[in-house]
Amino acid sequence: MKPNSNMNMPPIFLLINILLVSATLVVSQTIVKTLPGYPGPLPFKLETGYIGVGEDEAVQLFYYFVESEGNPEEDPLIVWLAGGPGCGTLRAFFYEIGPMQIQYGKYMDNVPALQLDPNSWTKVANVIYLDAPTLTGYSYTKTPEAIRSSDTASASQTAEFMRKFVRDHPKFLKNPMYVTGISYSGIVIPMITEELYKGNDEGLEPIVNIQGYMAGNPLTDKTGDINSRLEYAYRVALISQELYEVTKKDCDGDYAEADSNNLQCMLDLDEVNKRVGDVNIQQILDPDCDSATNLVRNGNPGSRKSLRAANPIKMRPSLTSTFCRGDYYNYATLWANDEGVMKALNVRQGTVKEWLLCNLDMKYNYGKPSMPQYEFNIQSSVVYHQKLTDRNCRALIFSGDHDMMVPHVGTRNWIKTLNLSITESNWEAYYANGQDAGYKTTYGKNNYSLVFATVKGAGHTAPEFKPSECFEMVKRWFAHRPI
Repeated sequence: MKPNSNMNMPPIFLLINILLVSATLVVSQTIVKTLPGYPGPLPFKLETGYIGVGEDEAVQLFYYFVESEGNPEEDPLIVWLAGGPGCGTLRAFFYEIGPMQIQYGKYMDNVPALQLDPNSWTKVANVIYLDAPTLTGYSYTKTPEAIRSSDTASASQTAEFMRKFVRDHPKFLKNPMYVTGISYSGIVIPMITEELYKGNDEGLEPIVNIQGYMAGNPLTDKTGDINSRLEYAYRVALISQELYEVTKKDCDGDYAEADSNNLQCMLDLDEVNKRVGDVNIQQILDPDCDSATNLVRNGNPGSRKSLRAANPIKMRPSLTSTFCRGDYYNYATLWANDEGVMKALNVRQGTVKEWLLCNLDMKYNYGKPSMPQYEFNIQSSVVYHQKLTDRNCRALIFSGDHDMMVPHVGTRNWIKTLNLSITESNWEAYYANGQDAGYKTTYGKNNYSLVFATVKGAGHTAPEFKPSECFEMVKRWFAHRPI
């Protein structure tokens, strides 16, 4: 057996070596006591840091970690992925499931003012908000070769991140672990989850207490999810029954991969797009502020005109102006690019020139096999869901029912292919704040369980539109109670 090189070190050099390793660890983890824009000390424990993954740890993934405000020793440990791919997780931190909200139109410390979010998931879970993959948010790479990522690379690196995170935070080793996220993250969430189970099987250290996964409006089967947009548009009365049926017939039910030489199908799709062109694909009840919607070619979200804050808004829009939800994201961009904010978060100097809500060099659009910094090399992650049905595993899949980007129709279609048995409920209402919050169906197979729930009135990023309903849903699910 090869001797441990530390055994041959003089004691003084061994001590120096230990101190250097410890110093590196400290530098990578920062306890943040205050944040620009928020008055006084933070009433929750926030840690930021980096964990290196991939070959030679060339990819440095940045994270925000908020310990549970409930019972951190026992509450679940979850990682949240914002999707895109390439969308910074501050979107979740401020707009979806995080402990803070932006006070629109108010400023403090020369940045947008912050306030606490009463529906933060950190009240019931230890949450890691992860900037992944590669050049997402504040994450960076040490070599140009490591910049380009892919579905498979992203999943592998995130699984590696989670194992290293609990290695560096051993007090959370026993907490139930869940992989969670939204939108395009639906491709990688089951892959990461299976990778963690598989790593445990192979004896990778440390063994993690992976219990399952959760995904909101998850892109999963890319072709099937895109195809389901037509049926969804018909169901919510955006296109007529006649147009839906003739398009389905002429295109043989396949719109995403429709033959461009099939002229009648192309004409039908043009007619469909004329009907929905001015509808917001991410929340059909919101005003449409982006370019015309195309049901076949519109890719994953990230408001196109608000990814950069070239002219950040300084006040609330007037009551007479059109409400554009994407404009609110400019506040996050303004906050995240402030030097005082980066210093408070201990962002490594010189690693990020500009924080972007979403990295457009990764953004998914159907029909493109790759972008300059990302390869979309998994067409469907259903096979990974199928593998997980043989595990001792829990899953929660939820869909805002006003989302036409990844409609609940397509999500239900791929869930049906898992050949699970319906157990406790079949499209039954569940309630929050005394009101119908959506509908749930529960499935099972041996030690695997899956709950599918709609969120009534919510769009693509459901917790952004219905925060209290989504909070009640996950609070019950984490506690192993019926939602």
